[in-house]
Amino acid sequence: MTTELQFPSPRGPVDALLALPERARLLYVMAHGAGAGMRHPFLESVAQALAARGIGTLRYQFPYMQARERRPDPPGVLEATVRAALDAATAAAPPLPLIAGGKSLGGRMTSNAASKSALPGVKGLVFLGFPLHPPGQRALKRADHLGSVNVPMLFLQGTRDTLADLGLIREVCGRLGPRATLHVVEGADHSFKVLKRSGRTDAGVVEELVGEISLWAGAL
Repeated sequence: MTTELQFPSPRGPVDALLALPERARLLYVMAHGAGAGMRHPFLESVAQALAARGIGTLRYQFPYMQARERRPDPPGVLEATVRAALDAATAAAPPLPLIAGGKSLGGRMTSNAASKSALPGVKGLVFLGFPLHPPGQRALKRADHLGSVNVPMLFLQGTRDTLADLGLIREVCGRLGPRATLHVVEGADHSFKVLKRSGRTDAGVVEELVGEISLWAGAL
């Protein structure tokens, strides 16, 4: 069952979708990427597949997406919205432990917030494609703050992701030590799409992702 919610952000109310299966054991507070909102088919499919495994989700809009703007809000606004979403999740499903993160920008802004001060109730972070650098600009600067994140982190990364060179992601995770777990999705790009000639399907990739999230979260 999915319930529509609203909660306050620094720029006014934003929408959220709470999907809470019966006997849920965990709630994933999941932010969207830079170019598409919480109703994107990929996030919808992830939410449905997680629900089948007993994991609820709270998907939410950043203020710029709520206002139908193209340019993302400044990091401070995005990070404050992450914290507001976690408050809304705690109020909506208070008995459940939380994990947080999301797709690309949403995951990075969640980790930015966590690096500055602990996210109350959050047991770990899950990145659905951490955007380590712009396409073709191999760099590690966007990962500098991760050393200050004090909860376990799961990195789900595709081998064809142009926003995260796999060698650099491996280096980042190596530096983070036991706090970081890396799962590589063969043939997937930044949107977790796979080529037809690979013989894989997008639905199969989603099942792989949620399977890894379920196993990792079960060990927290």
